[in-house]
Amino acid sequence: QVQLVESGGGLVQAGGSLRLSCAASGGTFSDYVMGWFRRAPGKEREFVARIKWSGGTTYSTDSVKGRFTISRDNAKNMVYLQMNVLEPEDTAVYYCAATRHLYYDYKLQSSYEFWGQGTQVTVSS
Repeated sequence: QVQLVESGGGLVQAGGSLRLSCAASGGTFSDYVMGWFRRAPGKEREFVARIKWSGGTTYSTDSVKGRFTISRDNAKNMVYLQMNVLEPEDTAVYYCAATRHLYYDYKLQSSYEFWGQGTQVTVSS
């Protein structure tokens, strides 16, 4: 079982940047597909981005393409979400997730086995 701890959230002005980090422990990190999700106030949690085992294949939702970049460092058991040109609509609690499942739809929350506690990102206008 893997434990996930997010960090790096905070308050930023629109147009600014933040980098979220997720530290994993308790498992073989390179076995896991890693994802980022977010839950905005009053909305359901939604997919943001995911990265596969070696880090060579990434995918992100349309609303963040060109602004957010997911990456991982398997030597450090870390996954990151670099967020640039932030908008007030990006305000949410951001969650890191992990799964060993193969050939799943990694945009779905149900595909993930383990979750972090979340980190708050607030973008002011």
